[in-house]
Amino acid sequence: MVPGEENQLVPKEDVFWRCRQNIFDEMKKKFLQIENAAEEPRVLCIIQDTTNSKTVNERITVNLPASTPVRKLFEDVANKVGYINGTFDLTWGNGINTADLAPLDHTSDKSLLDANFEPGKKNFLHLTDKDGEQPQMLLDDSSHVDDSVHDRFIGPLPREGSVASTSDYVSQSYSYSSILNKSETGYVGLVNQAMTCYLNSLLQTLFMTPEFRNALYKWEFEESEEDPVTSIPYQLQRLFVLLQTSKKRAIETTDVTRSFGWDSSEAWQQHDVQELCRVMFDALEQKWKQTEQADLINELYQGKLKDYVRCLECGYEGWRIDTYLDIPLVIRPYGSSQAFASVEEALHAFIQPEILDGPNQYFCERCKKKCDARKGLRFLHFPYLLTLQLKRFDFDYTTMHRIKLNDRMSFPEELDMSTFIDIEDEKSPQTESCTDSGAENEGSCHSDQMSNDFSTDDAVDEGICLESSTGSEKISKPGLEKVEMAETDQRKDSIQFQLGEPNSLMYELFSVMVHSGSAAGGHYYACIKSFSDDQWYSFNDQHVSRITQEDIKKTHGGSSGSRGYYSSAFASSTNAYMLIYRLKDPTRNAKFLEVDEYPEHIKNLVQKERELEEQEKRQREIERNTCKIKLFCLHPVKQVMMENKLEVHKDKTLKEAVEMAYKMMDLEDVIPLDCCRLVKYDEFHDYLERSYEGEEDTPMGLLLGGVKSTYMFDLLLETRKPDQIFQSYKPGEVMVKVHVVDLKAETVAAPVTVRAYLNQTVLEFKQLISKATHLPAEPMRIVLERCYNDLRLLSMPSKTLKAEGFFRSNKVFVESSETVDHQAAFTDSHLWKLLDRHANTIRLFVLLPEQSPGSYSKRTAYQKAGGDSGNVDDDCERAKGPAGSLKSVDAILEESTEKLKSLSLQQQQDGDNGDSSKSTETSDFENIESPLNERGSSTSVDNRELEQHIQTSDPENFQSEERSDSDVNNDRSTSSVDSDILSSSHSSDTLCNADSAQIPLANGLDSHSITSSRRTKANEGKKETWDTAEEDSGTDSEYDESGKSRGEMQYMYFKADPYTADEGSGEGHKWLMVHVDKRITLAAFKQHLEPFVGVLSSHFKVFRVYTSNQEFETVRLNETLSSFSDDNKITIRLGRALKKGEYRVKVCQLLVNEQEPCKFLLDAVFAKGMTVRQSKEELIPQLREQCGLDLSIDRFRLRKKTWKNPGTVFLDYHIYEEDINISSNWEVFLEVLDGVEKMKSMSQLAILTRRWRPSEMKLDPFQELVLESNSVDELREKLSEISGIPLEDIEFAKGRGTFPCDISVLDIHQDLDWNPKVSTLNVWPLYICDDGAVIFYRDRTEEVMELTDEQRNELMKKESSRLQKTGHRVTYSPRKEKALKIYLDGAPNKDVAQD
Repeated sequence: MVPGEENQLVPKEDVFWRCRQNIFDEMKKKFLQIENAAEEPRVLCIIQDTTNSKTVNERITVNLPASTPVRKLFEDVANKVGYINGTFDLTWGNGINTADLAPLDHTSDKSLLDANFEPGKKNFLHLTDKDGEQPQMLLDDSSHVDDSVHDRFIGPLPREGSVASTSDYVSQSYSYSSILNKSETGYVGLVNQAMTCYLNSLLQTLFMTPEFRNALYKWEFEESEEDPVTSIPYQLQRLFVLLQTSKKRAIETTDVTRSFGWDSSEAWQQHDVQELCRVMFDALEQKWKQTEQADLINELYQGKLKDYVRCLECGYEGWRIDTYLDIPLVIRPYGSSQAFASVEEALHAFIQPEILDGPNQYFCERCKKKCDARKGLRFLHFPYLLTLQLKRFDFDYTTMHRIKLNDRMSFPEELDMSTFIDIEDEKSPQTESCTDSGAENEGSCHSDQMSNDFSTDDAVDEGICLESSTGSEKISKPGLEKVEMAETDQRKDSIQFQLGEPNSLMYELFSVMVHSGSAAGGHYYACIKSFSDDQWYSFNDQHVSRITQEDIKKTHGGSSGSRGYYSSAFASSTNAYMLIYRLKDPTRNAKFLEVDEYPEHIKNLVQKERELEEQEKRQREIERNTCKIKLFCLHPVKQVMMENKLEVHKDKTLKEAVEMAYKMMDLEDVIPLDCCRLVKYDEFHDYLERSYEGEEDTPMGLLLGGVKSTYMFDLLLETRKPDQIFQSYKPGEVMVKVHVVDLKAETVAAPVTVRAYLNQTVLEFKQLISKATHLPAEPMRIVLERCYNDLRLLSMPSKTLKAEGFFRSNKVFVESSETVDHQAAFTDSHLWKLLDRHANTIRLFVLLPEQSPGSYSKRTAYQKAGGDSGNVDDDCERAKGPAGSLKSVDAILEESTEKLKSLSLQQQQDGDNGDSSKSTETSDFENIESPLNERGSSTSVDNRELEQHIQTSDPENFQSEERSDSDVNNDRSTSSVDSDILSSSHSSDTLCNADSAQIPLANGLDSHSITSSRRTKANEGKKETWDTAEEDSGTDSEYDESGKSRGEMQYMYFKADPYTADEGSGEGHKWLMVHVDKRITLAAFKQHLEPFVGVLSSHFKVFRVYTSNQEFETVRLNETLSSFSDDNKITIRLGRALKKGEYRVKVCQLLVNEQEPCKFLLDAVFAKGMTVRQSKEELIPQLREQCGLDLSIDRFRLRKKTWKNPGTVFLDYHIYEEDINISSNWEVFLEVLDGVEKMKSMSQLAILTRRWRPSEMKLDPFQELVLESNSVDELREKLSEISGIPLEDIEFAKGRGTFPCDISVLDIHQDLDWNPKVSTLNVWPLYICDDGAVIFYRDRTEEVMELTDEQRNELMKKESSRLQKTGHRVTYSPRKEKALKIYLDGAPNKDVAQD
């Protein structure tokens, strides 16, 4: 055989080497391409998607060789962002090629290099709409994908390793732009408001039901009769029109839920889709009364069944006819671990009769005895649209939790229901016929296979709120109707529908509502077959996709393997929950109405919705082209910084934007328009970045760098006076706010703005400031505040501003006086002290007490003077003028203040002679020029008398609160605190005339002093913690870390002026506006306030007022005011301040048998180390004076209070802080005793008992039992002793909740845990370990009163009213799910809402 050319034999070696050579050639070629690509320059493109606000912050980066064609760039971008190529444009962004704004050609074969892209640099591009249309999302055709992709479309994607629930739902890639374009399936999705997936699934199913949609379109809304907002049929009609005609991918359902009467909170409540179906159908029926659609729901969804009982001896049968809207099918039979395999099996089980025998025998009316009987259900009529509910939610009685059954239950695509009609054995002639005398009831069958009556009386319970509904209602008769047998032809008439054609009951599946998740929560979506093309689609909220029959089979549930009883736990949590079948009847099966078949009112509605959608589209287009940026403006008159948001179209010019901002800030009547301009502004640094001279006609889009969701800068509407000109702000400049300081007047002027460059020297900067402030540059001192209170003197003229630490925005202080202060070190100079004070001074608003301090101060200041009225009279006489009239308050305070200042100076001089250690201290008033220094010694004598009067009038107060015994005997120091203590004598001068009217102390007062911040060395080491038992926070030290006295470092500034409060903020009260150094201690601050309050600082309290108007007492005297800020409010209240180790305690009376058992009495002060008996002794006079309670010390007790619960009884010998823990804002109960105190030891247990009398349906009053141990036997014995009930008949239970553990008398007999099997009280379920527990007890032989319905209803009303008044209605069942209700009037009724 000679081989031809085509079949020449080639040696194996040649084949091998030839293949090898080809491989080498290919590899070489690839290496060359890689090498060339590496050498070729590359183009970096950064693309910003500006098509919507959700993606505007996203950046897509593409790095391509420079030779890549432009069309390839478009392809790569389309793949990255998920858009269809050709549906979007790419334009140059705000990078280096801003001049060329024309969009790129997506079909161009030009290379990137030829298209003006720059290699090695960033090329910025904007992805924009094409021809005003949103880009189309790239979606795969499900017919070309495998099953794994189908899973992605038809259901949620639970997180790996987690149980599927609402929170676990992960949607497909979704952005706002995807809503704006219709799915390629042609169907529109529904937006999930939060947890409204169950609603979306039902709405899509109804929309895809031709008979329902067509009937809804035929109904016409009459706007004159009803508000369209609250009309449920009209809003459904609108929604269906949008689902059919909208170009969006998904539409909102908020209008529909608003017509239900729901608010936004309902969107966060997940409900059962079957429950929604039933409630919504009922609501539609109510709305459609008196219309053609009145019987639509019944015609489409209602079926009939017979509920019967038949005697097995005589054949007598009793029955009734019930209606249903859906058939509930159990997944597993009760008590079984095996689920039904299919829907057909579950249907057979539904109608399978049960035998009533044994104790369940049926009483036969004919036999007149109990007989065995057969009880069951028979289907008499199936609806046109058959709804099957697969009852996957069950209750596990072992765990006491709801569970979901995920077992597999298959369902056919076509279901023959003829096999389920009347399967009863009809051989006996006695059972052949019955008459239908029962009333028809609308409703849904339930899991017990017995239907409930759906009379309109229960409409509210069924979720429908019928406030105003009228008309005749159907009435159902409860119970089985017992009737005699009738003729056979009557029976045939009642079930004649089953004798038709063989296929008359063949149903086809068209909707599967799927639940994914657990019983605690999950996600619903619907798989629906379109009757237009017989194709299945998945309607999963916003996403609509095409699916197949295989996807439907995956919703049957179950798992691949068998795991026995727990198979459901390991099965997929995504399975069918509701099935809807349609009867296959060509004469009834309808098709969707075409557009030309729409009724006229629907055509008008379609046109209206299209116009609204177009308007919304135009509005979105405007929004996408609108620049939104913060706008600030310093009001030229009020000098208040105003803030707003400027929204300006990108094509508007700067001139037009200025006019918009001018009107927005309401400056028309304040300043001319030509005195305003917009400048670039940094609000955070308070920095003017640049001005826009000569760019008045430039579009704002270019000035701002494009349309962005956020900008890194703001705009400032700058104003000027008509005689001024605007300053030019250039990029790179720094802004400096210059404050001019006047050392003589001790003032700091408002800032003057100066702009400079960082490379300027300090000397040049001085010249610049000199021009702006007209100050001489030679003696000028410049102080830079780099951060809060960080002051730096710029002393080197040749140093640049950058080297000195200048930034974009800076603050400097300048001073140009030629004084000796220049020669002092900066930290010791007057300038530094003034700036330090300026930086630390805050403004506070102080509300003075309304009560006149006259009688109060007299009581506190002189109550311990032993009736020394002579001194008081002398003081009063001194306060009178020549004519005997009273001096003014101002004069008295001024005189007293001058006396105290003079006394302080005199004491300093005496201290200089007597104690050399005091000579280094600074006088409290050395910086105040006062004529006091020139006064004679007579003033000092008067002051010494005044001082002596203060000491003798209240010696105990001053020695215990302010000074040690040694301090009393020693000479007084010159410390600020001691001198301020003396200022409390003002109250003795101003309060002499106790009988006269109130004196306005705050009017016309002005106190201005600079005092030392701490005590002098004479008082060092002495802690001043009057206010709390807690340790101080380390603010007591007299010296800083360097050992320098704090008094030498800083001065405490205080100035107070009368202030008139604004309307609504304390108008009519006495206010002070106080400027104070926030480093001052609370103790010194209070002492400064003494002249204005009129009492000693130890006799008033300071309360800080927060933004919510809550007041909290400030008690730590050694802490500074550093936590306060400008314009904080303070309220002063009269009352003794706390000393160290003291606590303010709220005392409430315990009234165990009153409706309100807790009654507030008074605030008291308990001290550490005090016994309970001592505190009771102090309480007795206060109770008598303030509360009118006249008690002896042995007739009341104190006990622990925890909210409203009484606790441990405090014994008289208990000591606070040792035996009883005490804290700030502590509360105790005061309980009045009926007799002698029985509690003598902590080993005893005080229990409150209450007898329950079931035969009378009432509770006796509380009685206290004192037990010697925690034995249950002792409790029983004591209960038997006080009640007379035999010991063996005593039953008891512990009360629940807060005292008094109220419970309805209708519930107490069965709800409490009676007679627990325990021997001691301190174990479960009692856990009684402390006093105050509530025990209910009863006589077990006492029968419960038999109540008629009328008595029960009356008692229920009384109990409900009683429990609501006491506020102790407590339920212990788990939180109930919120009932699903639809309100027909569009809004929930208040009473219903409270139900």
